[in-house]
Amino acid sequence: MANYHVTKDKESGDWKVKQEGATRAAAYFDTQAEAEKLAKRFSSNSGGGEVMTHRPNGTIRSKDTVEPGNDPFPPRDREH
Repeated sequence: MANYHVTKDKESGDWKVKQEGATRAAAYFDTQAEAEKLAKRFSSNSGGGEVMTHRPNGTIRSKDTVEPGNDPFPPRDREH
């Protein structure tokens, strides 16, 4: 299982995909949507997990559990 964060890079202004605990970003994109899509694919390929998408100011905008991840107390999804 792997968790990923989608954040805005302060230097380049691009959106980056970074695995939790990693020192370097896995990929950079022009749009947040592209970065989020790849983060979900990475997480799914590694057995599921959480994808946390951040706003440009760094606060978390959304959290998604990616299959086959196991969320022990899944809340109702009001985003999708």
